[in-house]
Amino acid sequence: MHAPRTRVQRRPVHGVLLLDKPLGLSSNQALQKAKWLLRAEKAGHTGTLDPLASGVLPLCFGAATKFSQLHLDADKTYETTVRLGVKTRTGDAEGDVVETRPVTCTVGQVVEVLDRFMGPISQVPPMHSALKKDGKPLYEYARDGETVEREPRHVVIHDLELLDMQLQGDTPQLRLRVCCSKGTYIRTLGEDIAEALGCGGHLSMLRRIATGPFDSTQCITLDALEALSERERFERLLPVQALLAGHERVTLDSEHAGRFLSGVRRRGDWEDHARVAVFGPMPGKPPDPHIPEPVLLGSAHTKAGELIPGRLLSPSEIQQILDNSPELST
Repeated sequence: MHAPRTRVQRRPVHGVLLLDKPLGLSSNQALQKAKWLLRAEKAGHTGTLDPLASGVLPLCFGAATKFSQLHLDADKTYETTVRLGVKTRTGDAEGDVVETRPVTCTVGQVVEVLDRFMGPISQVPPMHSALKKDGKPLYEYARDGETVEREPRHVVIHDLELLDMQLQGDTPQLRLRVCCSKGTYIRTLGEDIAEALGCGGHLSMLRRIATGPFDSTQCITLDALEALSERERFERLLPVQALLAGHERVTLDSEHAGRFLSGVRRRGDWEDHARVAVFGPMPGKPPDPHIPEPVLLGSAHTKAGELIPGRLLSPSEIQQILDNSPELST
């Protein structure tokens, strides 16, 4: 007879955890593990990393999930190794080898080819990806041995740095650092570069080292998180407004804050801004000297002197943030 499972008592948790995702776990598996460790009621991530990739994965809890889309759109930076001369079915080290070719390219050719992949480029999404066609992920077609037509996607490679290069020996390879726009398939980029060099290739390593303003030096591993006390785990959370870095800041008074949280536009002498983070006092509450002010109310944009609400925190979410960790409001 199996022992009864212990039910985890969930609680409202609000903030951002910067996780260093390990190899072998999907983004969702890593999210669920962190959610369990924090006993959080609600969680989401800001874009997937392949199980065979490691690195920066911002996890959003509670009110922070309202702003996760902002980091789906953020630029990303990766370090990757392209194994030259060996093509695989999946474009990575897990796939079966489908072709081998000698590596005869020169250093000059490598530099010239890398220059070609700088700036705006088009990519055909790989068949082994989660992108959907007719409601079905491409990898499911690939599993069935089917290849379907995919529309090219336009992305931007902001920077492509050659970190190391080995063109001779048993394992010729390029080690690259790539800064790119959202939606870039690094696996496809590696394959395309290797194909342009005339030898084909696949990714043997992929690590995301930055997304938006967050980088790997700020991250914690799941093992390290598990080793912490419950309070220490909670202290690893960044405040919700960490997702609004770079937004114009607007601070409202008590009257305007209450109306804004009700979704009502406010008028003022604001310049036009596409992204605004709005702060103010806790509506409906007398000033509390123990609570730093102002608190985050939500996002907005300003146009023609109007503050137009976007994603808003609820009064209960604001109160929970203040109750659980007052310093997160500053």
